[in-house]
Amino acid sequence: MDLRIFTEPQQGASHDELLRLAQLTEECGYDAFFRSDHLMAAEGMYTSQAGGVPGPTDAWSQLTALARETSRVRLGTLVSPVTFRAPGLLAIQVAQADQMSGGRVELGLGAGWYEAEHRAYGIPFPPRRFDLLEEQLAIITGLWSTPVGKRFSFSGEHYQLEDSPALPKPVQSPYPPIIVGGGGPRRTPVLAATYAAEFNAGFAGPAELAPRFERVREVCAELGRDPATLRLSAALTVCCGRDDAEVARRAELIGRDPGELRSSGLAGTPAEVVTRIGEFAALGVSRIYLQLLDIADFDQVELIAAEVAPQLG
Repeated sequence: MDLRIFTEPQQGASHDELLRLAQLTEECGYDAFFRSDHLMAAEGMYTSQAGGVPGPTDAWSQLTALARETSRVRLGTLVSPVTFRAPGLLAIQVAQADQMSGGRVELGLGAGWYEAEHRAYGIPFPPRRFDLLEEQLAIITGLWSTPVGKRFSFSGEHYQLEDSPALPKPVQSPYPPIIVGGGGPRRTPVLAATYAAEFNAGFAGPAELAPRFERVREVCAELGRDPATLRLSAALTVCCGRDDAEVARRAELIGRDPGELRSSGLAGTPAEVVTRIGEFAALGVSRIYLQLLDIADFDQVELIAAEVAPQLG
């Protein structure tokens, strides 16, 4: 079971704070350091004591910087919305980050959902975003797959590329792993089965997520893809403590109820968290994104590395 640290920097985090956490993630032996890709703090989610200050950091600018300050952990987004960047530009940004990391980058791509941040920064928020997602996946994988010296063109309803040199190329071959996820029963599984190395679902218990994983497996089979080639992962808010009092304290700091987190996330003592992860593993999940809302809680990161990870095999 891979364990990955997953952060929400838009809720209040500077680059230096995230750099320290990313380096700790590497030191503690986690598989990866991931971040969300948002431009504004989301209402109802824990924010830092500074109230979201200093504001957002651009995901791919920051991951590229982290690529030069880490040496082992994988880096990526969960997930970048298609509304923020043109696909050609995103392909260049991710390829460059992959080069600068020595081949450690992964691209989580989604349709986008938070309309308020688009209004706040003057970014269009069209209604047919899944159409954008489908075309962006085709374009990005097409650009990366085009042999050096050849050209790539694309004519879609939303994007047109003409005679692109399709450069630069990422280090990873044929290209960095793509992550697609969500709860939609129709288009999301098809896009994941067609383009993704990994399907992600989250923020719910095993019983609720099980049908999503089963559905994407079914679609893989329908499209002629071996379902075993699509990795399944879950993103879950983490709140681990040495005893119930520490769990309660951590839950209070992020404005959550311990009981609710035990139901929809990963909460409890290390033994409880290990048992809970086992329930997801029984569904075929082989990767967990630990949503760490309090990015200053280094002690929890170290606790999970020391007392949870060794029991997962």
